[in-house]
Amino acid sequence: MTDSFAAPAKYWWIARTSAKSNLAYLAEIGSRVFFLGVILYIFLRLWQVTYGETGSQTLGGLTLPQMLWYLAVTESIILSGPRVAQSVDQDVRTGAISIHFIRPLSYPLYCLFNTLGERAVRFCVNMFVGALISIIFVGFVPINPLGFFCFLTVLPLAFIVDFLGNFLIGLAAFWLEDTNGLVLIYSRLTMILGGMLIPLELFPDSWQATLKLLPFSTIVYGPARLFVAPDWSFYQDVLLRQVIACFVFACAVALVFRIASRRVFANGG
Repeated sequence: MTDSFAAPAKYWWIARTSAKSNLAYLAEIGSRVFFLGVILYIFLRLWQVTYGETGSQTLGGLTLPQMLWYLAVTESIILSGPRVAQSVDQDVRTGAISIHFIRPLSYPLYCLFNTLGERAVRFCVNMFVGALISIIFVGFVPINPLGFFCFLTVLPLAFIVDFLGNFLIGLAAFWLEDTNGLVLIYSRLTMILGGMLIPLELFPDSWQATLKLLPFSTIVYGPARLFVAPDWSFYQDVLLRQVIACFVFACAVALVFRIASRRVFANGG
């Protein structure tokens, strides 16, 4: 009984320690914040021109203030992502992963909670700056308690789905010489097909149904859309797709990690 309570406490401690250590690297956080500010300002100007040229008050169902807030959320999510795949890749190549096998912790869960702690700090800082820039240029957008609740419940699941995708790529280091290509493809698919730059409603009609079924939309588009335009039925849809994506990815991680673990050999006295 004691162990069953001790295990969650260990992973919570890992997440908390990761968050604290990430706060120590203020220079790195500052560089990300500067980049976020530049990106948001550029897209604000682009969308101002787009709205002006079309003469429309809404595009993809969003007004200009909602569009900038949407971008603030999507950019905060993308820029808060730790280098999970590269870290796992490094552990595999250096053999450091074998050290984790002798610890009383699950390696995937250790990486998950370490990532969540780090990402929570990065997202909060990014979102604070994104909100500040959005308020300065376009003001506030209406946010009701229900929408805020929906956003807060789907955001952690979005981080978990993204972690599992990156973790799977990192495990590919057991068979591939270099996983950087896969990381690049995955990150670009998340940005483009996930709706980081433009909401999925602005894609061709024939693409939208397919894009919304992909897990990328549950990482970026779903949380951001719920933040600026909360809708209960859309929330249920996003939540369901996140749970399915988590289940499928978790099964894939468990299977691949089990197979990959058989390839680890330790020598020495």
